[in-house]
Amino acid sequence: MTPTPKKVRRRGETSPLVRVLSHAALVLASLIALFPVLYIGFISLGPDKMDYLHPGQILSKVTFSNYTKVLFDTDFGTWFLNSVIVAGGTTVFGVLVAATTGYAVSRMRFAGHRQLMWTLLVTQMFPIAVLIVPMYTILSELKLLDGYLGLIMVYSATTVPYCAWLLKGYFDTIPVEIDEAGRVDGLSPFGTFWRLVIPLARPGLAVAAFYSFLTAWAEVAFASTFMLSSGKYTLAVGLQTFISQYESQWNLMAATSVLIAIPAALVFYLVQRHLVTGLTAGAAKS
Repeated sequence: MTPTPKKVRRRGETSPLVRVLSHAALVLASLIALFPVLYIGFISLGPDKMDYLHPGQILSKVTFSNYTKVLFDTDFGTWFLNSVIVAGGTTVFGVLVAATTGYAVSRMRFAGHRQLMWTLLVTQMFPIAVLIVPMYTILSELKLLDGYLGLIMVYSATTVPYCAWLLKGYFDTIPVEIDEAGRVDGLSPFGTFWRLVIPLARPGLAVAAFYSFLTAWAEVAFASTFMLSSGKYTLAVGLQTFISQYESQWNLMAATSVLIAIPAALVFYLVQRHLVTGLTAGAAKS
């Protein structure tokens, strides 16, 4: 009787047990990551501000009244508009500066180009607590306190260093021959950058834009310090108005948190197909 030949596992193929364990680990990690988000969404459905202490009782009295109150009985519309202006301005201005900086360092060999990138990296080492006081003084001297432009400049200063490094690495992966072809066709350096290189760098730009948007959309410390009037509050600062010395309206805070997360999720959905490409491109080049 001829023995049944033993199945040989191909190179790189994992065993069924390993696949099951890896999938189980991924499912568990996903549940752990999603739990806080789902819990906040669940708490937002409770009508009482103390329902977070007894979440099991929320199922019997689920309501969307918290969302109605936040949307129509608070300044949520003003906070939302302010956040859109600040986050949008930071995204456009920050990405433009980061893209031009990254392209210049990637393609041009001017004096101090390496020191420039390391200087940008060093600026990321300072904690926010150290930066607030000098930035407050600068904005006060420039008459930019309690204004959109001042906050946009502050956020751009925090996002440009990372985005410039990211985009520099991405521009390094784009062949230099494209720039040479643009010059042959009579394009200026900026024309080559804008018409030929930028369209090829969309994945990197998407990551930079997403990072800039999230930084400005969810930041609290700078916004609460530099925006002095209630009419200039952003969403993250407006969220703090539900907490006072005597009470905390956790149900309204939870509902507002869900509403704040929706635009961020939509932006992520729009750029998610570019994120992996944009984050990994340039990883093998310096």
